[in-house]
Amino acid sequence: MKFKAEIDVMPLEALLDPQGKAVSNSMINIGLSEITNVRVGRHIRLFVEAASEEEAKERVETACKKLLANQIMESYSYNIEKIQ
Repeated sequence: MKFKAEIDVMPLEALLDPQGKAVSNSMINIGLSEITNVRVGRHIRLFVEAASEEEAKERVETACKKLLANQIMESYSYNIEKIQ
């Protein structure tokens, strides 16, 4: 079976986010001062061939822990859906 995983990787709340801070500051410059505390992360989409959804989740979890997210500085979340 084929599964699609949508993964979001974000900086941990306790850490500074220079990109987010720059975007927050720029919001003021374009007249959107009501938008604050912006955090900038990454969105990753990938496809997994697996026998079951549980196996697909295990593969995505391994990819996140070993490659896609630096767990010291980032958190991640994902959704998996079966396709075709």
